[in-house]
Amino acid sequence: MAVAVEEIFLLGFFVGFVSGVFGVGGGFLTTPLLIFMGIPPTVAVGTQASQLVASGTSGVIGYWKKGYVDFFVGTVMLCGGVVGTVFGIIIFELMQYLGQIDLVISLLYIILMGSVGGMMLFESVFSLSKGKRKSVKHEFNRFNSPSLISRLPYKMRFPRSKLYISAFVPAGIGFVSGFLVSTMGVGGGFLLVPAMIYILGMPAYLVAGTSLFQIIFTSAFSTIMHAVTNNSVDILLALFLIIGGVIGARFGVMASKKVKGARARVILALIVLAVCTKMAVHLFLTPDNFFVTVM
Repeated sequence: MAVAVEEIFLLGFFVGFVSGVFGVGGGFLTTPLLIFMGIPPTVAVGTQASQLVASGTSGVIGYWKKGYVDFFVGTVMLCGGVVGTVFGIIIFELMQYLGQIDLVISLLYIILMGSVGGMMLFESVFSLSKGKRKSVKHEFNRFNSPSLISRLPYKMRFPRSKLYISAFVPAGIGFVSGFLVSTMGVGGGFLLVPAMIYILGMPAYLVAGTSLFQIIFTSAFSTIMHAVTNNSVDILLALFLIIGGVIGARFGVMASKKVKGARARVILALIVLAVCTKMAVHLFLTPDNFFVTVM
């Protein structure tokens, strides 16, 4: 199919910018926007994971220079992410075999993004209404973990984040991220960021860079798996997404200094809900043309 190069570039730039500002992979935007442009969902999921690698790497470099990345926590999350990616690829192949992969991808987006976006918006507005401002650099374990999590075995110390918690917790969060990137083509940053803050209790200023660090490796592994098992990676499409994503991520990291805390989460929640609404309209409303011929 034919798609204007500048449209792909601008899409990659926008997603990369969002990735740099909010510390999310941006796949929750890339995949549905590619689908809206007419790209088959299977190709959209498989291809955009490569763009996550590029934009995520560019973003991590920016955060790493500031000292805002906990590589130890990220590595433990990555171990769970690899397992989750393999499991997700198996589910993806099964749904593709049954001929229901397009419907499954759309429904997962609507359910997951609608619920996460709504909760994130509620929490952010509630935080803003308090009118309290604190220095995030000195907030460690501000949120108490549930008692069940605190009783889990194999506890580890993470000096950079000043955490003492079971390795199963960050590994489990990474597992969810790996599953999402392989089945939906999203890095899972919009889940990782609140999970790392409210479950792990990580300092807010370390969350964005650490989440991107884990996302780039699970996305790279997912891209390879999709290319080998499903043949659903379009190299040319990925190239222009990557070019735009790398440039956008650099601008996003610079802009992240201006957008922080609850206000940043409000903006991210509104973006998530907007994409979710568009996906629901795209799925449930009757199209103007039932059949489209692609030259």
